[in-house]
Amino acid sequence: MRFRLASRAVIAGIAAALALSACGGSDTPADTAAGAGGLEKTQIKIGALPIPDSAALYIANKKGYFKEEGLNVVIEPVPGGAQAQQALVGGSLDATQTNYVSAFIAISGGNKMKIIADLYQAAPNSFNLMVPKDSSIKTPADLKGKKIAVNSKKNIGTLAVTSVLKTHGLAESDVEFLEFPFPEMAAKLKAGLVDAAWMTEPHLTAAQKNIGAQKLADTMVDATADFPIAGVVVMEEFATKNPKTVAAFQRALGKAQQLAASDRKAVEEILPTFTSIDAATAAVITLGSYPTSLNETRLQRVADLMQEYGYLTSKIDAKALLPGNLG
Repeated sequence: MRFRLASRAVIAGIAAALALSACGGSDTPADTAAGAGGLEKTQIKIGALPIPDSAALYIANKKGYFKEEGLNVVIEPVPGGAQAQQALVGGSLDATQTNYVSAFIAISGGNKMKIIADLYQAAPNSFNLMVPKDSSIKTPADLKGKKIAVNSKKNIGTLAVTSVLKTHGLAESDVEFLEFPFPEMAAKLKAGLVDAAWMTEPHLTAAQKNIGAQKLADTMVDATADFPIAGVVVMEEFATKNPKTVAAFQRALGKAQQLAASDRKAVEEILPTFTSIDAATAAVITLGSYPTSLNETRLQRVADLMQEYGYLTSKIDAKALLPGNLG
């Protein structure tokens, strides 16, 4: 009986030792960092569009800023903000880059999200209305009854164009918006399928070079001057459950935003690694700016303009969408 009891004790001890060994052996570097840094979650999958707006995300990864905070950030390329938000709501992404118009529309529809970082802001001539080189359209007032290409309806493009139309005595109903991906717009202009196109880089420079397209108007003026364009959002539940993780992400991305804001070369070098923009084009395109703080007053401008033009049926309080002091 004693032998059996002793044997059982030995077996139990060996099993316990093996279990502890197995647990220790399965620790990944991210798991270890979580224990050391106290982060609730150390691996984050974030959606990002292959456009200049998301440059700081890639800079932070390349420079190791995320790793310094104990984070392993996997950047998942996405075709558009709407698809990215669907993935976020569905749980296949932890965070995503998105334009603010899309985010506010989603939030007004009942999706509980938090904005945790600002990424991109419009600058002069970074979002222009373009027309063919031989176009008879000389001012935005000439667009009455015309077709305008945008990448998505009821989004930042249509909002910006509508704002310009208003200053020239026209309303959104005076034009017809047609949806086309940015890379297809120059061909649509050349073929005469649209009369104007709302374009951003690198498509602006490419359209000028390849088909001789001409600038009709800068759409980021007056009510949309220095307009906030894109940021990073997470679901509210994620922010609540992972405040230290979110704070670590904010610190790392903040360093990258500071670099992008102060050193254009850093942006030029990173663009060819995740976009179709080559080094020569990156050196000459017109870029927006990279904000270094998350400011509710600036974001409120977007929500208020959206409400003015009927994109929102009720007021959104931008301050309530920020996660506050985390970590």
